[in-house]
Amino acid sequence: MTNKIHWGILGLGKIAHKFARDLALVSSAELTAVASSSKERALAFAQTHGATVAYGDYSSLYQDEKVEVIYIAGVHTDHHAHSCAALAAGKAVLCEKPLGINAREVKEMIALAQGNNVFFMEALWSRFNPALRALKIEVEDEKIGDLRHIQASFSMARLDEDPDGRILNTALGGGSLLDIGIYPVFLAYFFLGMPEEIIAKAHFNAQGTEIQTSIIFHYPQAQAQLYSGLAHPLKMEAKLFGTTGEATIHPIWHETESFTLNAAGQETTATHPKQGLGYVHEIQEVHFCLKENQKESSLWSHRDSLNLISLLDEIREKAGIRFPQES
Repeated sequence: MTNKIHWGILGLGKIAHKFARDLALVSSAELTAVASSSKERALAFAQTHGATVAYGDYSSLYQDEKVEVIYIAGVHTDHHAHSCAALAAGKAVLCEKPLGINAREVKEMIALAQGNNVFFMEALWSRFNPALRALKIEVEDEKIGDLRHIQASFSMARLDEDPDGRILNTALGGGSLLDIGIYPVFLAYFFLGMPEEIIAKAHFNAQGTEIQTSIIFHYPQAQAQLYSGLAHPLKMEAKLFGTTGEATIHPIWHETESFTLNAAGQETTATHPKQGLGYVHEIQEVHFCLKENQKESSLWSHRDSLNLISLLDEIREKAGIRFPQES
């Protein structure tokens, strides 16, 4: 491996542009190739972000011998096919969250990565957020006592979106849960682990797309109250409550740079700036793993991704959230 790690990007929508801007901030990274179903879109993206090659098909990117790792940024329902094709070609893969639309897909992807002995990671960027990592240490050090309750929501007003677009089309994995509800679910899992019971209720629009879901995770000595929705905006603050204090994760909490601890009558605020838009930190983790010849991250492992999608599957089952391709 050269000093530079050569990246490819597949799927060139809004999040891919954000990722490419942060990739340019990592000195050991080089954007070598990009791929889209539209050659024109690929050429425009390559020109904007300085990629060497632009492909109007995906197979050419899989076969590009210079590309070492591919970032997959398409719609949820394409993650499985694109990841499997890239992994089968021997490429390391960083795939946007959620890895697949259900645990069956994720298990297949992980099995293929392990069978081909190639690196594979879910791009759950909040896991690598410096402020959230610092808060995790504070909670584990019992700065707010024993953690007993989490409140976390992610909601925005998106009901006026194109019904055939990514956000509201169930054929594309649309709805709030997989797109943004994954963040509150992740936060509960990050701090409390796997619950012993899940309660979930959802509302749907006229075309059957889930637009609002409330969730309770029940633990032996704690609960998490979680919510995701597309019907209205929220302040986007998250709170953790312990037996001797509480922590507030400042808005927008899933990409935060600070939190406040209130314990024993004393309030302190800690600031941990993120680099770029926040994707830099997951890129650095991929580079560390590749340079150390690790096939999965110890910070966000294959097991973590399986646990997360299993939680989302159970929420969907309890709330009646279904996608047409699963029937």
